[in-house]
Amino acid sequence: MSRDRFVSSLNNEHVKHLLSLQEKTRKRKQTQTFVIEGKKEIQHAMAAGYRMLEFWMKEDQKDPFFDKAEEVQIFHTEASIFEKLCYRKKTTKIVAVAQMKNHAITDLAIDKKQGILLVVEAPEKPGNIGALLRSCDALGIDGMLIVDPTTDLYNPNVIRSSVGCLFTVPWATASLEEAFTFFKQNNITVFSAALTQAAQAYTAVDYPQKAALAVGTEHSGLSKKWLAEEAQQPIIIPMQGQNDSLNVSVAAGIILSEMVRQKNM
Repeated sequence: MSRDRFVSSLNNEHVKHLLSLQEKTRKRKQTQTFVIEGKKEIQHAMAAGYRMLEFWMKEDQKDPFFDKAEEVQIFHTEASIFEKLCYRKKTTKIVAVAQMKNHAITDLAIDKKQGILLVVEAPEKPGNIGALLRSCDALGIDGMLIVDPTTDLYNPNVIRSSVGCLFTVPWATASLEEAFTFFKQNNITVFSAALTQAAQAYTAVDYPQKAALAVGTEHSGLSKKWLAEEAQQPIIIPMQGQNDSLNVSVAAGIILSEMVRQKNM
């Protein structure tokens, strides 16, 4: 049986299923599948070992790269329908449905002697998560740990804002208790971006070869429970202007850059 099918109606069951995956977290969790939009993003996911289930393209669209992917159902559809499936309607050439992966903290590998992790507690905004992933990718950070997640990381907005870095950066999710157990077991020193009296300037710290930077939400920062943990050290970015805060992805990028600089000295 051919793996190529032509779809000519928005009422098609496969179209409805794809749209529900884009719009509903519950549907993604139930099926353990999600949607990826864009050739570069799909290629990143395939390189990271994600299993592709479906490719969607316009009726006149062909791509030898994706034609080689075996055991993937390929759907072709009219341009007007395809645009309904895309956020970037004018530039997207292909959309995929893929299988989720397990992201247990025990699967987050870090070298025995060195490594840098970014830890994000309860992030809320998909755009911030995507920006944090881009910073991790750009700086070669070893992984990102999401503690007590409140947002579905397979949300299309996370994938889009990360420009596919959701697939290039190793990541995991965990509870606060699991996170600190992991840090202890792996001898990781934790530095928390937090405006406290005990905080040191981030440039005054001599970062060890194995370290983690923790950031919280822009609204409230890291939780009191996190900051009550003895196995963490607060640090700050001294502010020279009138405001006392930065976008969380900008703040993380600044501190991570210093950690990477010291590691590479």
